[in-house]
Amino acid sequence: MAGRNRSARVRGGWAAALCLALLALLVGCGGPDRPDPASGEVTRLLDRRAAAVLKHDAEAYAATGGPTAALANLRDVPLASWSYRLTGLDRDGAHATATAELAYRIKGYDRAPLKAQRTLTLERHGERWSVAAERPAEKAAEQLWDQGHVDVVRGVHSLVLGAGSGERLEEFADRADRAVPAVRDAWPGAWPQRVVILVPKTLDGMAGLLGAPASGYQGIAAVTTGEAGGAAKAPADRIIVNPEAYGALGDFGEQVVITHETTHVATRAHTSPATPLWLSEGFADWVGYRGTGWRATQAAPELRRAVARGQLPGKLPEDEDFGFAGDAAKLAQSYEGAWLACRMIADRWGERKLTDFYEAVGDRKKRAGAVESALRDVLGTTPEEFTARWRTYLRTELG
Repeated sequence: MAGRNRSARVRGGWAAALCLALLALLVGCGGPDRPDPASGEVTRLLDRRAAAVLKHDAEAYAATGGPTAALANLRDVPLASWSYRLTGLDRDGAHATATAELAYRIKGYDRAPLKAQRTLTLERHGERWSVAAERPAEKAAEQLWDQGHVDVVRGVHSLVLGAGSGERLEEFADRADRAVPAVRDAWPGAWPQRVVILVPKTLDGMAGLLGAPASGYQGIAAVTTGEAGGAAKAPADRIIVNPEAYGALGDFGEQVVITHETTHVATRAHTSPATPLWLSEGFADWVGYRGTGWRATQAAPELRRAVARGQLPGKLPEDEDFGFAGDAAKLAQSYEGAWLACRMIADRWGERKLTDFYEAVGDRKKRAGAVESALRDVLGTTPEEFTARWRTYLRTELG
C-alpha cells in the first residue's frame, strides 16, 4: 500500500516536471506566433478609401495616401457603390503590396457590382498604413479613370463615359438613344433599356479596358462586355468603342454599330454558352439593319464577291471564324453570312419566330444539341435542311 502511494508520487512528480519543461520550452520560444495585425489595418484603410471615393471627398481620400488624380478623374461619374475586398497582402517591414477586388456600381445602370482586380503599394508611417499607389492588377483590365479624367454625358436611355474624347460624347448619346427604341421594337424580352458606352481616346485605350493586345481589335469599331445569362445577377454591360475604327464608318455605319452592340445588351439574359456566335452576331446585325432599307448586296459586299467567284459557303460560320485577329475579309464574310441566316429566318418564318429561336437556343445550358432542338421545336426543320435553305438564300440575295 505504501509502495503504491510512493510510486504514484513519483509518477506525479515526473508528470509535473514534464509540464514545467514544456512550459519553459514554450516560453523560451515565444509561444504560438501572433497573427500579423496588418491585414485588419489595411482592410480598414481600404474601407476609408472606398468611403472617400463614394462621397467624392478629396480630403478624406488624400488622408488614405497616394496621388489624388484617380479621385479627380472620377469626379463626374455617378457612383452607387464602391468597395474593396482585400485578397492578398505581401509585407516587408514598413512596406507592403496588397491585392484587392474592387466592386462598384454606376447609379441607375448597374444591377450588380462590376468587379476589377487592383494592386496597391502600401507604406507604414508610425502606426498607420497609407497607399502609395493604386493600379490594375497584373493582367487585369484597366478602368476608364486609369486613363484620365472621365467626361460624362447623359442621354435619355444612355450614359456615355469618355476619357480624352469629350467633344464626340453627345453624338454617342444621340445614337444610343436612337438604338434603344429600335432594339426594344425588335426584341420582345425584358431588359433594362439603357446602355453605358465607354469611349477611350485611342485603340490602345480600348485594348487596355479589355485587358487584351491592341492588335486583336484593329478595324473593330466596338465590342460589348458582360456576363452571359442570369439577368438578375449580371451587371450592366459596357459598350467599348474603338474610336479609330468607329470614326471611319460614317453616319449610317456608326448607327448600325451602336444598335448592334445595344442588341447584345438586350439579349444578354438569353445568350449562353449554348448560343453559337453566328446566331448572337447575326441577330445583332439583323436588328442593326432592320428598317434601314439596305439590301443584302449593300450590307454583305465581301460575301457577295465570294458568291460571284463561285465560293458559296458550305456551312454556317463557326465560332472561330469570328476571331478579330484573323483575315479581315473572312471575318466580314462570317458576319455577313450570320446576318443573312437570321434575316432568312425573319423572312421565311417571321420575326417572332426568330426571337423565339434565339431564346430557345440560349435557354439551354450546353451547346450540344441546342441549335438542333430549337430548329426542330421552333422552326420545324433540321440542321441539314436549314443549311441548304441558307445556301439557296445566299445565291438568291447576293447573285
